[in-house]
Amino acid sequence: MTARLRIAIAGASNLRGKEVAELIEERMPSAEISLLDDAVAEGVLTEAGGEPVVIQGTDAQSFDETQFAFFTGTMEYTQRHWRQALQAGATVIDLSGALRHEKDATQWIPALRGKLGTPRATGGKLLVAPSSPAIIACTLAAAFKDLSVQRLAVVFFQPVSERGQAGIEELETQSVNLLSLKPISKELYGTQVAFNILGGYGPEGGETLSAVRAEIMASVRAYLEGRAAAPAIQLVQAPVFYGYSFMAYADFAAAPGEEQLAEALSAVGVSVVEADAERPSSVTVAGESQIFVAQAEADAASAGGRWIWGAADNLRLSAANAVSIAETLRAS
Repeated sequence: MTARLRIAIAGASNLRGKEVAELIEERMPSAEISLLDDAVAEGVLTEAGGEPVVIQGTDAQSFDETQFAFFTGTMEYTQRHWRQALQAGATVIDLSGALRHEKDATQWIPALRGKLGTPRATGGKLLVAPSSPAIIACTLAAAFKDLSVQRLAVVFFQPVSERGQAGIEELETQSVNLLSLKPISKELYGTQVAFNILGGYGPEGGETLSAVRAEIMASVRAYLEGRAAAPAIQLVQAPVFYGYSFMAYADFAAAPGEEQLAEALSAVGVSVVEADAERPSSVTVAGESQIFVAQAEADAASAGGRWIWGAADNLRLSAANAVSIAETLRAS
């Protein structure tokens, strides 16, 4: 008799945790899910598998008999508890970004196996699911690696949900207050993010946009090292709640045809919309697990230059990749 699959979502009250729980219910319906978090979320009633579930606190016994532990909360929460999961025998899959620098940690994007192969050490029990912009950048690099791409650059428009519920609430309250001609709170970003495009945060903001960009770049370079050239990356803060939009520029030695380019993107799981269809946006990709791009446009100044507009649901994309890691490990 096969033991029932037991999965822990550690940091379950976080936006990422809710997304992972929903995907596991869809793709692993027979799994037994436990929802864990800090004391501040303990006792909160939520839903899993269509049934009401209470979020539990986290201690050394929380991961007993658990096959997979998805860490979806804050970096601080992950640092406090991931060793407990590992010692209990669970395979740890980190979405928080806290464990990328751990000695035995392996980043993994299973959808890119066909183009980039399988990363070394994926037989270990400490896996890191890269962030959504890192997944997008690595996916584009993998798609174009055999097309003689000379330069690749990606500009990401970051949604406030990357800062969690606090980011959503600050944009919401700023928007309401500005429309009501009231003073706005700037606690998280240190400046006005509503109705604005930012190349950096204000001096009162605790996190810097340049530090976020540097971490994305480091993650992408580490993942692609020796397998594909890493693209240049820039990051802009956009006044949107969910979804990464991005503009990529690829300069090819010999420009590929539209069909060849679309085939290369489709081979790594990117959906290329029809020329007469609505362009991808944060709205159109909501709830989708894929990266969507519009038809490439030629650059007037370079014969081999192509501009590519795209979008992806930031929470769903990273969660889907993390669940794919577990599915791939189970199938191997």
